Amino acid sequence: MKSLFRSKPVTVLLGFLIWSWMALIGRTVRWTIEGASEARASWVSAPGIVVAIWHSRIMLIPSGWTRLIRRWPGRTADVSMLISMSGDGEPVARAMRHLGVGTIRGSAGNKKKAKKDKGGARAIIDAVKLLKSGGAVCITPDGPRGPREQVSLGAILIAQRAGAPILPYAVTTRPAKQLSSWDGFVIPFPFTKGAIVFGQLLETPRSADPEMLRAELQRRLDAVTRRSERLAGYEGSPANSEPTTA
Repeated sequence: MKSLFRSKPVTVLLGFLIWSWMALIGRTVRWTIEGASEARASWVSAPGIVVAIWHSRIMLIPSGWTRLIRRWPGRTADVSMLISMSGDGEPVARAMRHLGVGTIRGSAGNKKKAKKDKGGARAIIDAVKLLKSGGAVCITPDGPRGPREQVSLGAILIAQRAGAPILPYAVTTRPAKQLSSWDGFVIPFPFTKGAIVFGQLLETPRSADPEMLRAELQRRLDAVTRRSERLAGYEGSPANSEPTTA
């Protein structure tokens, strides 16, 4: 069964269906948007930029892209998302390409399968190269295996090597279906209420302590995520917890 779902015909179909659902969400949700003017200024002025959002919001990532970012001047042809090389990542990669977003395939690898190449080194090289050329890379800093809503050093190291700042980004809709996966994956519904929140740009100089930058990105991502939840209508959502189903 697993091999069937990872076959090319099925991944092509899933990619199309995911893209269609993403597009429907972006067009039909009643959005509240916060921090867009500052984010737009950063998008235009930064030589290269990393956009960071939690893994659980993958289905919502394109909402900000289709409604806002795609219309901002500069680097729209040089935007890619870092997606794992696993079979599960292939439909998402195809959906992103339907949206006009490039993909960089790779992950940090599985410690239990250390001999299996996950493309991590190649992905880092490609991401840094794109950022140095003035592009943008979207990263889920808690992916591809968690812990949930905990920033790993990967995004920090990529940004520091490229000399690129990081833009925290959060999207929430209410109601939404939350799965019992490691990341609390969120499936949004159309014709609902939602919020898109951009946070304060985090500079990542090479001289800075990576762990301090990691902690600061954690704080900023937590802040924009909680803010997006409140704007969408959730009350008292605890840290590291996604809204449950309506």
